[in-house]
Amino acid sequence: MVFVWNKDDLNDEQVDAVEHDGSVFLIACPGSGKTRALTYKIALELSRLESDRHWIVAITYTHRAAEEIEERIERLGVDTERLWIGTIHSFCLDWILRPYAIYHNKLRFGFRVADQHETERRLEKLCQGRHPRIRPFDCNYYFSSRGCQLEAPNPARRDQILRVLEEYWACLEAERMIDFEMILNCAYELIANEPSISILLSSIFKFVLVDEFQDTREIQYAILAAILRAGAGRTRTFLVGDPNQAIYGSLGGYAMTRDDFAALCGLELAHKSLSINYRSSSRIVEYFSNYHLLAANVRAEGKDRDYASLVSFDEETTHQNVEDEIVRLIRYNCEQLGIAAHEICVVGPRWIQLAALTRRLMSALPEYSFDGPGMAPFARDQDNFWFKVARIALTEPSPQLYVRRTRWAGEILAELCHAGIRVSGLSKRELLRCCNSIQIDQDDGLAFLRLFFDKFCLAVGFELTDSAALVEHYETFFARSEAQIARLEEAGIQGVSTIGVFRRVFASRTGITISTIHGVKGAEFDTVIAFAMLEGMVPHFADPEGGASAKKLLYVVCSRPRKNLHLIAETGRLDGRRLPYRTTDILSDCVFDYDALLEIA
Repeated sequence: MVFVWNKDDLNDEQVDAVEHDGSVFLIACPGSGKTRALTYKIALELSRLESDRHWIVAITYTHRAAEEIEERIERLGVDTERLWIGTIHSFCLDWILRPYAIYHNKLRFGFRVADQHETERRLEKLCQGRHPRIRPFDCNYYFSSRGCQLEAPNPARRDQILRVLEEYWACLEAERMIDFEMILNCAYELIANEPSISILLSSIFKFVLVDEFQDTREIQYAILAAILRAGAGRTRTFLVGDPNQAIYGSLGGYAMTRDDFAALCGLELAHKSLSINYRSSSRIVEYFSNYHLLAANVRAEGKDRDYASLVSFDEETTHQNVEDEIVRLIRYNCEQLGIAAHEICVVGPRWIQLAALTRRLMSALPEYSFDGPGMAPFARDQDNFWFKVARIALTEPSPQLYVRRTRWAGEILAELCHAGIRVSGLSKRELLRCCNSIQIDQDDGLAFLRLFFDKFCLAVGFELTDSAALVEHYETFFARSEAQIARLEEAGIQGVSTIGVFRRVFASRTGITISTIHGVKGAEFDTVIAFAMLEGMVPHFADPEGGASAKKLLYVVCSRPRKNLHLIAETGRLDGRRLPYRTTDILSDCVFDYDALLEIA
């Protein structure tokens, strides 16, 4: 039965995009319901599948986005059995590397993926004693179809960094390992050298949908385009995104134009747009529209459209007093404006600043809880097998979490299979039942997880030592978790090792969110407080796009709030040369009728 929706579920722009029979290139402004349009499009195309051998594929930027979309589709009553949804890296692993590794010289005898911790550890060792000094983060890189690209190239150190990377790749190859970035490169090499792979995949995929296309890398476009081109029109695509929010340029992401992508994949792409913002007040929309890089007609039509928003810009607060000012703004929004604490987000440009800020805000505002960087009491490594098990261990069975926990169970079964553990005959639901039956009375979080993991192995029917990879992941998970708890306790945060705190990591948002600009993308809050809006930080001094990048970053920050926005460009903060930062030029040049600070005293 073809999926149908209620008349009020979608507006005319969304219906036009979702019902279009061919391939679509959809530009969606902030708060326009692009996830809803994507969800309904997936649901519609799933309901139209006529063969059990056909699949709908949806590429998302994050695992969380994939979970949210799949849960929405389930709630619409549409069967997701023929839906594959996940990140581009997961797509390449599941559909290209694992099935066709035998055709790649580096992968043909088997491989495993090095997690982030493993990569950092190896690079740190290789960087020791280098002259000039090389740090592990100097070696951050990605691949294009032309080869290795450094994230922040330093001409004086480029050759030295490349030598470190060559040694690093040689070490991985000797141990039959690939890292996160090599997943894409190996997938591209297979697609380029074995055209039959694209032909086969295009015969299976009826639709390939891409969320946040503006964050897609050149090599990712090339992989997807090869599959679409091989389909010769039989495989269609639906791309949705916002070029004004293309803030991952340093990682190789960019918004390819409709014409360029159409030429690359050999398809006709209909241009569609979503221009109604349902999130923010008219005043917020008016403000963030100052930072359009590409012209866009955005209008506010949501329930908060007429809210009397406060938009403030502070260039007077000093670096030494910025935390006091953030505390004042939090109290004002909560106590005077009635904003719920979990609807406030504090945004800064760098994680290293935010981790320290979070701990100090916790001390200054003990009556509030916080969700910030470095606050999780255990290692949140999405690629670690035992982290995947911990997600199920630390969440309670409930109808609201059923789809998500079932998805996690599927990931666990797949990882066990890749690790050589025989789990044939064990379904996702049966694995969930096994996990749900495990009862442990233990207040210490890490002790709880050790006991849970032991009982999990027993219930599934294998020994931890049956797989060297699982042993390595186990040791890494607990070593990093113990170090994380020690750091939090040294910072004066008490009680972080309890099972209650561990469980809160996967609970719904309960406290004030602390995030980077990149981390807050896609989220929304009643109030956003952004600090360090300074040239050299927004954008980063090494960002080659300069002012264009600053506009995109400010566009993202300023389009997150529904109601209130407070921007701070504090004085007295010094850079590495001991010179004072100044306000981001694009922000300084913006003419707007800001609310005076006295009005929010």
